[in-house]
Amino acid sequence: MSAQDDIAVVKRQEAELVLPAFDEAVAFDIGAAIRKRALEEGLSLVVDIRTWDRQLFFAATPGTSADNAEWVRRKVNSVKRFQRASYRLVLERGEEPFSVQSGADPADYVIAGGGFPIRVPGAGIIGALTISGLPGRKDHGVAVDALCDHLGRERSDFALPEASS
Repeated sequence: MSAQDDIAVVKRQEAELVLPAFDEAVAFDIGAAIRKRALEEGLSLVVDIRTWDRQLFFAATPGTSADNAEWVRRKVNSVKRFQRASYRLVLERGEEPFSVQSGADPADYVIAGGGFPIRVPGAGIIGALTISGLPGRKDHGVAVDALCDHLGRERSDFALPEASS
């Protein structure tokens, strides 16, 4: 699958994995499910779910560090500024840091997978679900899987294919 094919899949994920409503209870349900999966599968990750003005859920599993929370902060900033999944930025631009001329200081923004926009009908993108700790494509996949599960959608209908080595 080409990068253009992957971009089309991510755009579809962004357009269709829309939450009918979002509040503290929804954030907790999604976040707790991600944490449970991570513990069951031995995944070292951090999950952060937030609206633009406040964090609603945060959990870290064994093997993570403060660096993961810092990656989350920068991924969230990228999702908010560019209004798209941070993994789509990787596919569109590559993983080179933003240039100084872009105004997106690499200290505050990152091109790395794992940040996914939380979209609500009638409100648009209101926050982000962000994963850090795995390779970027897998971080992205964990977020997408969690939204599929919460929405009762089939994971395989939205999954990116395994990356070729």
